[in-house]
Amino acid sequence: MKFLLDTLKVLLLSLWFSLEALWRALVPARRKSVAGETVLLTGAGSGLGRLMALEFARLGARLVLWDIYEEGNLETARIIKETHNVRAHTYTCDCSKREEVYKVADQVKREVGDVTILINNAGIVTGKKFLQCPDSLMQKTMDVNSTAHFWTYKAFLPAMIAGNHGHLVSIASSAGLVGVNGLADYCASKFAAIGFAESVGLELLASGSDGVKTTIVCPFFINTGMFEGANTKFPRLMPILEPEYVCKKIMDAVRRDQVYLCLPRFMYLIVALKHILPAKMGVMLGEYLGAFDLMATFKGRKSD
Repeated sequence: MKFLLDTLKVLLLSLWFSLEALWRALVPARRKSVAGETVLLTGAGSGLGRLMALEFARLGARLVLWDIYEEGNLETARIIKETHNVRAHTYTCDCSKREEVYKVADQVKREVGDVTILINNAGIVTGKKFLQCPDSLMQKTMDVNSTAHFWTYKAFLPAMIAGNHGHLVSIASSAGLVGVNGLADYCASKFAAIGFAESVGLELLASGSDGVKTTIVCPFFINTGMFEGANTKFPRLMPILEPEYVCKKIMDAVRRDQVYLCLPRFMYLIVALKHILPAKMGVMLGEYLGAFDLMATFKGRKSD
């Protein structure tokens, strides 16, 4: 009897959630205010991190900027001050080093207060094939792109849970959903970041901390210099994304409490097909879409 009741419940809720999703697609959810929220951004010294910091400042949030490069971080703070007359708190931190993350996190809590929106944005890419990539670079990729999220969550999530209020944002990648030729270490790190964020999100729901929201962002390559030289076979379907566009979409997703954001929208279809099609058809489709040659002319940033 319990089996029948549980099954009926699932079927009815599935119908309800499907109708709700359709309604949300037609009438988007109201955007929440981030004014007064304390936003911590890793990798805030350039690119997408800087753009997001500027947007949060424009909307009235308090900014805590982390970056391994002090000069770029200070420049972001200067632009925020000049543009929005808002002071941003800057901290130099190598997110791949656990003790450094905890040390700087304690400093933030003493000097600024509890963080209510945490955005794990810092990332690196080697662009080297697996057997040509030194162990030290592979380890660094994992540390920055995924393991660092463990330490930042450990540092700032308890206060969010205590107040049942907060938002965890993981800037992952479409390469964390579908494997890419020439990006073995990067894909591994982003797959890990997505799995971690999903699991913590489920823990929060299971424990009743539904006031702490999660957003997982999976964009295709972004034109910030990080993937300089990467190419796309069908730019209309899979364009190299402009950072301003990505920033706008992320801000919208956060303010609507959207759990998953894939960019461009064609990525949703690719991910669905990956799990539906036979493996050989998936490989054939990937080859047709140019997935084998995305990194063929990759140059990247010198610092990466």
